[in-house]
Amino acid sequence: MFTGIVQSQAEVIAIMRKNNAIRLKVALETPLIANLEIGASVAINGVCLTAVEFGHLSDDSSFSSFISFDVIDETLRVSNLADIKLGTQVNVERSLKIGDEIGGHMLSGHVHTQAVLANRIDSQDNCTLSFTIAPEYQKYIFSKGFISINGISLTLGAEVGELFSVYLIPETLARTNLQNAVIGDKVNIELDQQTMTIVETIERMKLSSN
Repeated sequence: MFTGIVQSQAEVIAIMRKNNAIRLKVALETPLIANLEIGASVAINGVCLTAVEFGHLSDDSSFSSFISFDVIDETLRVSNLADIKLGTQVNVERSLKIGDEIGGHMLSGHVHTQAVLANRIDSQDNCTLSFTIAPEYQKYIFSKGFISINGISLTLGAEVGELFSVYLIPETLARTNLQNAVIGDKVNIELDQQTMTIVETIERMKLSSN
């Protein structure tokens, strides 16, 4: 489980393609591998991945450690990891531990779909990002509800529908890869599970009453 509070960004330093999967290697700050074990879950751009290798880098890059993950075809199908390139910055969050503060909202790291950045407005105090999402997912998006974008726990703006918006403070931009988002970029979306459960329960109740 995760909270959507991104701890850092990491740089993609190696991509090895094999059959329908890839081995992804990211460079990151050393504190992020503290007490890490092989098989541990780490969220990369909001996708729950399993660490298969980690250690320290020997070169003089800006990051001093690395983690490697195997990304299978289903994960590539639903997430933007399929389009990942060398040098890309990805959001990183270690899995939640008992006793940790939950500053965002509970996330599973199971991406439902992708959304496309349709508009960006930057001002001195905040940034407004507006996205389009496929029609079948619009029913789960409500004003002031929760959503995860590239693993970031965010609150939805007042206007929702085919186009929905989120508002980012400078701290969120500085800590995440949304600072570099441009029109047309695809982002990973994990919808709020509680909202999905309520909507789908109401739909089933309506069907059973017909």
